[in-house]
Amino acid sequence: MDIFTIISMLGGLGLFLYGMKFMGDGLELAAGSRLKNILSLLTTNRLVGTLVGLVVTVIIQSSSATSVMVVGFVNAGLLTLNQAVGILMGANIGTTITGQLIAFKIGDYAPIFIFIGVIFLLFINKQTYKHIGQIICGFGLLFLGLEIMSGSMAPLADIPQFQSMLTAFKNPFMGILVGAVFTGIIQSSSASIGVLQALALTPGLMTIESAIYVLLGMNIGTCVTALISSIGTSKAARRTAIVHLLFNIIGVIIFVPVVAFLPFNQWIEALSPGDVARQIANAHTIFNIATTIVLLPCATLLTKLACLIIPGEDKKYAPMKLQFIDERFMRTPSVAVGQVKKEVERLAILARTTMYDAFDCIMNHDKEKIETVLINEQTIDYIENGITTYMIKLNSFDLDEHDTQLLGKYFHVVNDLERIGDHAENIVEAIQKMEDQKLKFSQTAYNELQEMISRIEFLLDESLHVLRTQEYDKELDFQIRTIEQEIDDLTRANRDNHVKRLAKGKCSSAQGILFLDMLVNLERVADHATNIALNMEEV
Repeated sequence: MDIFTIISMLGGLGLFLYGMKFMGDGLELAAGSRLKNILSLLTTNRLVGTLVGLVVTVIIQSSSATSVMVVGFVNAGLLTLNQAVGILMGANIGTTITGQLIAFKIGDYAPIFIFIGVIFLLFINKQTYKHIGQIICGFGLLFLGLEIMSGSMAPLADIPQFQSMLTAFKNPFMGILVGAVFTGIIQSSSASIGVLQALALTPGLMTIESAIYVLLGMNIGTCVTALISSIGTSKAARRTAIVHLLFNIIGVIIFVPVVAFLPFNQWIEALSPGDVARQIANAHTIFNIATTIVLLPCATLLTKLACLIIPGEDKKYAPMKLQFIDERFMRTPSVAVGQVKKEVERLAILARTTMYDAFDCIMNHDKEKIETVLINEQTIDYIENGITTYMIKLNSFDLDEHDTQLLGKYFHVVNDLERIGDHAENIVEAIQKMEDQKLKFSQTAYNELQEMISRIEFLLDESLHVLRTQEYDKELDFQIRTIEQEIDDLTRANRDNHVKRLAKGKCSSAQGILFLDMLVNLERVADHATNIALNMEEV
């Protein structure tokens, strides 16, 4: 084997891996919001969870990506460990679809797929068809890479040392170790099994006996990605990665005696005689389905074992913590956008709650709520900064038109929510000054403030409703604009009334300054609440 053959092999491998990634990205983009809807099916039913994991992995063509997302969901508190188990098992089944596709051996038609895909990508403007073109083109690149790889491997059949190495793979320990290490390095069981199938496409090079233990090891190696992603996460998230590892290790332990002492290889050969690539795909599928059937009823035992390996309880979330967004979701951008939506809604609820506490401080001078508002305002700043930074990174990915538009809206929304937090802080700081100087407003002034507050509460509630549902009609638009104008009118009228009270000596200049400051902050809150509703109007 010369240097050019090695270069050809590496080039084929690179093209194969890129084709798989390109096709997976296209599938994910084509699925769009449907993928987010599938992942929102949080259920305690493990069978449904298994189905969810299977479907998601078929869409994104990567069990590693699915397992990383699940670790992220558990870390964010969106999934419990018990819920995650079923999804992980389903992901293991879903990843076998790639091997089944590869086994069709349609490499001769790969250029046609690439040509059709490129036509879709370059000459059709509709985004949906571009995604379909990406899927077709990626499919073609995958098989072209496979053809190049398998062709460059043909000389290996004449190398005695390589034949000896393949014979060594028949040793369970050696085969499992090689499969686990190789998959751990490239972090994709689909890709590593594709390489194994490429070897099998060269006549006389690979048999199912040589491949079976390597195949089993690859199922263990695919857990490396989730284990790495769980570093620095909550105990529950780390346990999720451990469950994934335990599932595959126990599956391998069950299958090694089956392969060693039963005619398992002969059964696999009988399903597709003479087609080693299909035999590898079938063995992979049977392993994962059988392991799931055996271990799904024992899921509770797996979680208990994971808890023994990682003992203790998680601390409660610190006040300043991003709950829904996580770098792990960046591997699947459409899901990351869904998580941004949840984090923005969380920020909106916190901003509204903080402002309601500020209103209570105005009317009742509640000292405990003053402290709560000041702490919450810092949390709002932290979350706003975290969301903005996350969205900037997310914008660099290839998103569909709706998600791109939604992120653009959220940039403005989170800024308005942060400003609402600032005004809540300004209000309670004014209340603190009143407490320090032992000042109080007249009952008339409190009545004027209450009249404004009741209208602002409506705007805050409706803006949150629009943010959550993205439902905005002409009637609501009229109500919001009318009330916002009423608040502007009340601000001017209350300012004039207060100037008159000052002129008549009914209140001091210190009270006047604080009252006018209060009016300005309340009016600004109304503006920001209105902005949020109007920003979401066209999503």
